[in-house]
This record gives sequence, C-alpha cells and structure tokens, in this order.
Amino acid sequence: MTESSMFTVYGARGSGSVPVEATLHLLGEPYEVVEVANWLGEDARARLKAVNPMGQAPALVLPNGELMTESAAILLWLADTHPQADLAPRPDDPARAQFLRWLIYVPAAIYPMYWVRDEPSRLAQDEAAEAVILERTRERIAECWRIMGEQIRPRTYLLGDTLSVLDIYLAVVSRWTPRRARIFQEAPHFRPVLERVDNHPRLKALLDDRCPIED
Repeated sequence: MTESSMFTVYGARGSGSVPVEATLHLLGEPYEVVEVANWLGEDARARLKAVNPMGQAPALVLPNGELMTESAAILLWLADTHPQADLAPRPDDPARAQFLRWLIYVPAAIYPMYWVRDEPSRLAQDEAAEAVILERTRERIAECWRIMGEQIRPRTYLLGDTLSVLDIYLAVVSRWTPRRARIFQEAPHFRPVLERVDNHPRLKALLDDRCPIED
C-alpha cells in the first residue's frame, strides 16, 4: 500500500465502521470511506476481503499505508495517538483499567452475536433452526447490555465527565438489535449518556446519517 494524505475507512452505513468514522471526524482527520460490507453484494464482499481477509468491517488504512483491523483496536489507537483530544484515559489514569475492560467487552461479548445473526445459515441447518438462533442471539445481546449496565455507573459519560471513544462505540452499537428501547430497559443508566452522544454538536449529523436510530 502507498502513502496518502488521508485515512481510508473500509466499511458501510450502519456498520462497525461508523464509530471509526465518527472518531476521525471528531479528531478533524481527513478520511474517505470505501463502501464495502458483506450485505452489499458479492462485489463489495470481495473488495472487503481483498483488504481484510476476515471479510469484516471496519478496516482502516493509515496515511502511511499500514492496515489496521478490529474496531476496538482502531479506536484505541486513534485515541492514544491523539492525546490532546482526551478521548481515552491515559495509561496512568485510574480510569484506564475499566476503559480497556469495557472497550474490549464490546467485540468480545456482543460483536460475535452479529456474525451469527448476519448469516444464521452459517450455523443452522434449516429455517426453523435459524429462527431459534435469531431469537437466542437477540436475548444474549440484551443480557450483555444488562451485565454491563449493572457494573457501570455513568456520570456525564460512561466512565467520567469526558467523552471517550467508548461512549462513541456504544452510541453506535446500541443502535443495532435489539434496538434502543430494549437496551434502555436492560441498562437504564446508559440512556442519558447515549443520548448525550447522539446529540453531540460535532457528531449528531454524522451519526444520524451513517447509522440512523430505528425503532
């Protein structure tokens, strides 16, 4: 890969690339989005796999041509390489341990359910089994939100009074199945925080466009 003057995000509207796009936007970094996702057809699927053999979005090409994958890793790297933006607790900050814990919890506990849900035929032998998988994964996602909600007591934001990439991450993931109404039942303390991110003056337009909230 060659050097460029900007970041290139491989992802799609409504996908895991949106937190990365939002963070780059907030940082004021120039970037372009290449719209690729498994659900956009075989051509898009092939273009994505050419960049990330796992066939998963997001993938981020840095200005120096280096490739990064895995959304949590990308968000952490962006925050740590832009310390002036204060989007993550510093390594010596007492909040750092919990920040890392919950940042990794999202792809470790919640994301795998969407890999199954996107194509339940990967694991199910027939339509009846697919319906069971969809129901059980929806409930598992809700349970993950409940567990997180029971252990985090937010202030202005999830881990304090400063916006972090964790807040941006969850503001997007909470727009996915089982949707906000159910998530706020499971983690009611999160509602004011996530709505504060939704309405952040520098993020609202991008989030509304790239990952609209659905009932």
